[in-house]
Amino acid sequence: MRYLMFLLALFVSAARAEDAKPFNPSDYPPGVQKALRYANDECTGQDGGEVTFAPDTVRRIDLTGDGRDDYIVDFRDTKCGDRETTYCGTGGCVIKIVVTLPDGSAREVFDGHVRSYKIMPPSVKRGAARIIRFDLHGSLCGGFGAQACVKKQTITATPFAFRQP
Repeated sequence: MRYLMFLLALFVSAARAEDAKPFNPSDYPPGVQKALRYANDECTGQDGGEVTFAPDTVRRIDLTGDGRDDYIVDFRDTKCGDRETTYCGTGGCVIKIVVTLPDGSAREVFDGHVRSYKIMPPSVKRGAARIIRFDLHGSLCGGFGAQACVKKQTITATPFAFRQP
């Protein structure tokens, strides 16, 4: 029975992989496409070749609480030719957060290196902005690289950055 369940699970996951469509930057609005162009510009500047985006490079989620789609562009699994570390370093990987404004345009509110992030559960208050917990390079908390550095940020249309103290 276990063997049958294993085969069924394997078959289902293979079918999902075949149904997954390749990443296409033109599937996203201009503000997100602009954020994605960073990968091409960076790769070209390093004579790295063709950029390959992971299927989950862009995450669509309402972060500001206004009912509009906002976007997290995470370059963690993006490849520049055969290079795997163009977009990542000891401080983490580059992410960009793009919010959609009331007029439909987009604004990049964050661009920086992040080791990881977690979107906190939504507030019970309707229309409240989401909070993201960022795990950052230790120097951004007055320490050094390996030290833990956690900062939280409420996502609004106002740009923000993390700076060394």
